Amino acid sequence: MSCCGTPSRPAAEPGGQPEPLGAGRGSAGALHEDVLLPGGRFRMGDHFGEGYPEDGEVPVHDVVLPAFRMDATAVTNRQFARFVAATGYRTESERFGSSAVFQLQVQAAPEDIFGPVQAAPWWLTVRGADWAHPAGPLSHWEEIPDHPVVQVSWHDAVAYCRWAGRRLPAEAEWEYAARGGLEGKRYAWGDELYGEAGQHLCNIWQGEFPGVNTVEDGFLATAPVRSFPPNGFGLYEVSGNVWEWCSDWFLPKYYRNAPPENPQGPTIGRGKVMRGGSFLCHDSYCNRYRVAARSSNSPDSASSNCGFRTAA
Repeated sequence: MSCCGTPSRPAAEPGGQPEPLGAGRGSAGALHEDVLLPGGRFRMGDHFGEGYPEDGEVPVHDVVLPAFRMDATAVTNRQFARFVAATGYRTESERFGSSAVFQLQVQAAPEDIFGPVQAAPWWLTVRGADWAHPAGPLSHWEEIPDHPVVQVSWHDAVAYCRWAGRRLPAEAEWEYAARGGLEGKRYAWGDELYGEAGQHLCNIWQGEFPGVNTVEDGFLATAPVRSFPPNGFGLYEVSGNVWEWCSDWFLPKYYRNAPPENPQGPTIGRGKVMRGGSFLCHDSYCNRYRVAARSSNSPDSASSNCGFRTAA
């Protein structure tokens, strides 16, 4: 797992599919400000040779997509709360009873902190951490309604999409949308990390990971959606802030033989694709906020730096 990656659920914990939706299921179309993307051909993958070999960001290859729609922002706490209120859905973190919270975020009594995640001690397993209490039981989503919802698994994201009449984006759709019409660039806005006069263009780590964040971009953890400039297609925070689930299974060698027309990912994999990086990424050790960068996690895993946006 990378430094900024989301920890997987321990194998000993109970798994399973998400609970059925409640009787209050309905359309959430009005909740979504999405962008119509024209589709077309683009060059997918790492144009700079900067990716991690185990992530499979190469070879760069042509992809052709039909038109589709994608959320301008990640799904927020406010949006997810409406889903829960309408359906009675309980996320996997709620049913597990605990989830992973980054160490500097934790808001919990000492007895609710079970200790560090193996091999990634900056992650703490916190009892009562879930979408409504993203940093632990002493936090609440109503304090940050316009922040991306986190502590949601891939299964939870799919359940939301089913209720909303939407879906998760395919990985190719995600990268095409995140590029914002720019061909072969490193980031959604160009090749340089910072804007004019050192302007921060995304929410990532500053300082020395994992103990010191100087918060130069204004945020220790998640930022409200629309905190940073949109890309050329009008999508916000496609780099940093929170990882975003995609529909595809993750297989590092997939790009070698991916179909050029509207690829939907492999039929098997070691987890589900995540894109965009998070507020824990830093240019000195984890550059997965690049537009071509990929990562993955098991579909029942959740943490305080992973959310999603929907497509249609």
